[in-house]
Amino acid sequence: MLRLENVHGSQLAPYLDALGTLRITVFRDFPYLYDGTLEYERNYLKTYQDSSDSLVVLAFHGHAVIGATTTLPMMHQGAEFQEAFVKTGYDLSKIFYFGESILLPQYRGRGVGRQFFQRREAHARSLGAEMVTFCAVERSSDHPLRPRGYQPLDDFWTAQGFKKQPELQATFTWKDVQEEDESPKTLTFWVKDLK
Repeated sequence: MLRLENVHGSQLAPYLDALGTLRITVFRDFPYLYDGTLEYERNYLKTYQDSSDSLVVLAFHGHAVIGATTTLPMMHQGAEFQEAFVKTGYDLSKIFYFGESILLPQYRGRGVGRQFFQRREAHARSLGAEMVTFCAVERSSDHPLRPRGYQPLDDFWTAQGFKKQPELQATFTWKDVQEEDESPKTLTFWVKDLK
């Protein structure tokens, strides 16, 4: 049986390695193709552990972490996440950033993704957010590792009330599964106005 549990800030500590391992596993697939390390994951997730206003929703099957989603104030995110919003004049103090929303494939299609969005939005609203946002990697339609029949999540995100904002982009660097070295990737933000 699946269950969801909200954890905040330092409550995340016991789950860091499980969440890091889950991120590495899920993000190895297209479109992220991320060849990650647990050391990097621990450092990345520390941002959520150190923010008392963060929320991590963990999905469990028994005692195993099989999914998770994250959010925290944009003010607590790194400059690379904030830059596009600063340049376009947004008030960062009114924005919550939705990080990953990940679930092992065998648990998808059961409504967990919608619950992830609902819980993050409720948390952001409770802390006075006026906008929520996340970013998604851009991959070409003819990418050699794109699986046959791959369907992007655009329709799902639109159904959750988000709009793609092509003018809001960020560049992040990571090593793809078939790369020798890290390379820059373009990610585009999606936003939802809560006002």
